[in-house]
Amino acid sequence: MAPSTPKKPTKGATNSSEPLHSAASKDIWLASLGAMAQAQAAAQEQMHEAAAHFNQMTQGLSAGLVQPMAVKVDRLEHLFEDRVARALKSLGLPTAQEVADLQERVAALEAALGQKVAPATAKAPPRKRPAAKSNKTTKS
Repeated sequence: MAPSTPKKPTKGATNSSEPLHSAASKDIWLASLGAMAQAQAAAQEQMHEAAAHFNQMTQGLSAGLVQPMAVKVDRLEHLFEDRVARALKSLGLPTAQEVADLQERVAALEAALGQKVAPATAKAPPRKRPAAKSNKTTKS
């Protein structure tokens, strides 16, 4: 005699060997699996929406913050330059503008001096002196 395979109960029918509380716990378990799958799907959807919203916010902020950050850095740079200029002034060092003005004045004076010296160098070159004769006596 061949062993018989157990038959699966049809939907709605209960196996008499299976107690009622076991069937109820199975139904509860399947219902919780379904609820958990739906909750995961909803959570994933909300996660995607939040990520898209976050990306939009970061793009908007980065576009809006670039200009203010540049302005802040520029202000900080000017503040630093002003403080360094005050410190150098208190030490008695000339500013870059004062040095540039002095360089221009020196260049103008050199140009004026060069114009006055050019006619003076146009004189005739000095004459060559004749070589002096030596008074050597020769011994014989």
